[in-house]
Amino acid sequence: MDTKSELQRTMDALVQAGKGLLAADESGPTIAKRFEHIGVPSSEETRRAWRSLLLSTPGLGEFISGVILYEETLGQRADDGTPLPEMAARQGIVPGIKVDKGKLALAHAPGDEITEGLDGLAKRLAGYRQQGARFAKWRAVYNVSDTLPGRLAIAANADVLARYAAICQEAGVVPIVEPEVLMDGAHTMARCAEVSEAVLHEVFHALHRHAVVLEHMLLKPSMVLPGKACGRTAAAEVAMHTVQVLRRTVPAAVPGVFFLSGGQTPSEATANLDAMNRLAPLPWRLSFSYGRALQEPALLAWRGEAGNAALAQRALLQRSRLNGMACLGQYQAALEDATG
Repeated sequence: MDTKSELQRTMDALVQAGKGLLAADESGPTIAKRFEHIGVPSSEETRRAWRSLLLSTPGLGEFISGVILYEETLGQRADDGTPLPEMAARQGIVPGIKVDKGKLALAHAPGDEITEGLDGLAKRLAGYRQQGARFAKWRAVYNVSDTLPGRLAIAANADVLARYAAICQEAGVVPIVEPEVLMDGAHTMARCAEVSEAVLHEVFHALHRHAVVLEHMLLKPSMVLPGKACGRTAAAEVAMHTVQVLRRTVPAAVPGVFFLSGGQTPSEATANLDAMNRLAPLPWRLSFSYGRALQEPALLAWRGEAGNAALAQRALLQRSRLNGMACLGQYQAALEDATG
């Protein structure tokens, strides 16, 4: 296997103008909460039905270049027997896989957390590749306060992210590096910017130490936002602060920055991405890797009813289309045209 050329083929497929990623990798507890909100029990069958609905949405590949799947989904099949990763691939959507094993408290660092899952990762990746996965995702989380995250958490999570990325590249799998600075709390936008800059500096130092090839990875950061308790901020301000942090920390060799939505509403996540892309020229492609911000309208339309599948798919396609426009900096202009 020519690992380098395989990684490049995957990168070329993922990083396309006007396209982003669908994050459908919710853990069991997370998807149970989403389903509870619409009155649907979370079982292997309901999860299969929902994710099959997502991946079979007609035309989705026009705006979605890749999908991040949960391990369970990688082995599931549609009603007609088609493996769900193959269903995605038929639309030109590259299947990917969440590989971390979740977070736990970081020892000797009250309030900070660390992500686990490195043990046996190379072996797991070989199995995931056989099931069709071509890229992977690992999430680190950073709680924010006047004192958090501590230096230990910033350094430890960066090292784990870099080790994960190096293992992926050696296995021929493109790594998505996701350092999420959480929105929870009452911190200011300035504090979020300060933490985000420190986190990203440390992450790229670690990636360099572990010889990760920047051209063959994607960054999935959070936007620079005030804590939820501080209220909302105008998209232009979010864009300015986020891009400033990226310019200070992210090498131009990284092909794409695919933002997580992190608790924003679907419309906020789209507007903020659009505002950033209107600050061009930028050295990286700025795109989206949204979970709830893409799925929420579709979930509300579906409500567990097979008869609502087409309606739910139209809702998903519409949000994907709007985010595709935001990738090109065309979302706000389209809104203004629509309102006359």
